[in-house]
Amino acid sequence: MPPRKINLVAVADRTIANVWDPHIAGDINDSQAKVAKFGEVFDWHAHEQEDEAFLVLRGKIAVDFRDGPVELGEGDFIVVPRGIEHRPRSLTKEPIVLMFEPATTLNTGNAKSDLTVADLKRL
Repeated sequence: MPPRKINLVAVADRTIANVWDPHIAGDINDSQAKVAKFGEVFDWHAHEQEDEAFLVLRGKIAVDFRDGPVELGEGDFIVVPRGIEHRPRSLTKEPIVLMFEPATTLNTGNAKSDLTVADLKRL
């Protein structure tokens, strides 16, 4: 059976009802590609053991760092190195973002809150 192809933006629009609810798009070795709609503001957090990458598929976001924000638009990509405190947020209505990170990475890193999603759904 050949691998299945999906359009991440179309599937996210149909499947993801809430912001900050990451869904697994695929498994890559010990990592995962996760898709989420971003909301107004997220928790400040860090991933002590994992790097985290963001690729904006639709809309605009900012990733806030303690020394200032980095804005990203469609097609923009950033890697947040492990241990760096950050806080993503939307700059447009429900942007869609693809994240690459180890499968064990918790979305809120070292900050547990109502936004923590431990059991991810698959697209």
